[in-house]
Amino acid sequence: MTNAIEGWPSRWLTPVADSALELSRGVDVSDFIDAMCIQTKDTVAGRSGQPIVLRPWQKELLNHIFAVRDDGRFKHRTALVGMARKNGKSALSSGIALWGLFMGEKGSEIYSCAADRDQARIVFGDAKKMIEAEPELMSQAKLYRDAIEIPSLGSVYRVLSSEAFTKEGLSPTLVVYDELHAAPNRELFDVMTLGMGARREPLLLAITTAGVKTDNTGQDSVAYSLYQYGQKVARGEVDDPSFFMSWWESPTESNHRDPEVWKLANPAFGDLNSIEDFESAVKRTPEAEFRTKRTNAWVSSQTAWLPNNAWESRLVKKKIDKDVPVILGFDGSFSGDASVIVGVTIEEVPHVFLVEAWEKQPEDTDDWRVDSLEVENSIIEACSRMNVKEIACDPFRWQRTMQVLQDAGLPIVEWPSTSASRMIPACSKFYDAVVSEKLTNDGNPLLTRHISNAVVKVDRLGPRIVKEHRGSPRKIDGAVASIIAFDRATVSRSESEVLVPQFFV
Repeated sequence: MTNAIEGWPSRWLTPVADSALELSRGVDVSDFIDAMCIQTKDTVAGRSGQPIVLRPWQKELLNHIFAVRDDGRFKHRTALVGMARKNGKSALSSGIALWGLFMGEKGSEIYSCAADRDQARIVFGDAKKMIEAEPELMSQAKLYRDAIEIPSLGSVYRVLSSEAFTKEGLSPTLVVYDELHAAPNRELFDVMTLGMGARREPLLLAITTAGVKTDNTGQDSVAYSLYQYGQKVARGEVDDPSFFMSWWESPTESNHRDPEVWKLANPAFGDLNSIEDFESAVKRTPEAEFRTKRTNAWVSSQTAWLPNNAWESRLVKKKIDKDVPVILGFDGSFSGDASVIVGVTIEEVPHVFLVEAWEKQPEDTDDWRVDSLEVENSIIEACSRMNVKEIACDPFRWQRTMQVLQDAGLPIVEWPSTSASRMIPACSKFYDAVVSEKLTNDGNPLLTRHISNAVVKVDRLGPRIVKEHRGSPRKIDGAVASIIAFDRATVSRSESEVLVPQFFV
């Protein structure tokens, strides 16, 4: 059974059907690496020159990466693998690249990519050493400084970096992108992705540790964007069979000195990496650096709002009875951000749940807009099936909708989220309820994601939630709507009390 494999599964794992695993070419990749690839340096895993021996968790990972559809083609076009340092990423990447070069289709183009030349040459350099050590491979290959050719197949393996590459004539079959978190921007990644379009079954495989969430442009890094996208796929928010992610990590707020915490981010803990090395490193490495490199935690320039797992731990599946009074909170946008309706019950222990959400998806065009009529109809429909006592709405850009709902006889209340005098105490009230376990939530993945995206801004006025940076694609509208609804719901903890609505004028 998969769950009996030490180090497997990872914390985040996108779904792969059993039928696709049964057809997987991962076994072929594993057999090639075990038979043809060697250790290129002395490590805990073995001496230089000895054959690589893949661990069961590595073989399981390869089975998932190279899963095959019913039509015989690879299931995935993009694969993201995240794990902490010293888990054998470079050797595994080199072996995968060589398999693609020697065992792939004729005319294959294999690329090792990285942020800079030195990093890009690590995987490529190890691959060259593996060829030089294996006569069967060496007899077929021509080695150059930054390229390897297989004349009989017309295939080539090249090394590229973000510092210097040409966009002309690239048609990759396999891209192995090392340490994607360090990419200064997404240009090289996008060039390789677009270049794969003409290939029958291409694969871009990024194997990386975590890093900073933003790149040199100030936007989300390509690695962090893919990581968040992978979470959506793993949670079932997005259905994308062509995308795969396996990501090992330790909880952000866990004790970084605890060996059990180290194990969560390191599938090779105590095997390919030594416990003694961790014990030494944790004493002499700054905490932030240790968490990033050894526990695979993303680094934010600001502080996360809620303690790790505090929101997730309050998940309760609950049916909202018609006689339970409810407050609806709405935070909306027209284009870039999301529009979210959240409900909160007026009870001793309030329950937070998602009513409806509209969020721009990657496949949507730039002219995507939230349909205000859909929003109005959703609110009206919710009021018809629930005991809604009040609809608290951030009025920015939604004055017309508020007027429509008021004209329909619904209890609309203005709640401007840009008002620090409202937002600061409301955020504090919501935070206290979560950490003291005085509320529950429905576990909706979109709501959970928006809550986790929120960071704390502290200025002379006090602390409140914001996006991590201006223009960030990470949505927090669900968090804002939850705070709005919770603030109004806690005006009264008694189910028998009826709120007096402050109607919009």
